[in-house]
Amino acid sequence: MLAQPYNLYIERVDPERNMARFYLLTIEPTLFGTPRLVRRWGRIGTTGQEKVHHFGREEEAVSLFLELLRIKRARGYRPKPIQKTLGDY
Repeated sequence: MLAQPYNLYIERVDPERNMARFYLLTIEPTLFGTPRLVRRWGRIGTTGQEKVHHFGREEEAVSLFLELLRIKRARGYRPKPIQKTLGDY
């Protein structure tokens, strides 16, 4: 069982280069209770690609999660700003 949820959605948008990408990281338990790190990435608005990493311990999954986050932030990925609608005021 995971100690806490790990979910992250980040984007990199550069209209001048026609770039609109997303990257999703999540750590979730398998049916057997072992942790797995799921990575999804691609162009915003598409299904994109997916890769799954299986681990024996949660600490190993968290370590890769944080390393991937560091790499993506260095490349310009940022959390998506929250957009308010009229119903939120």
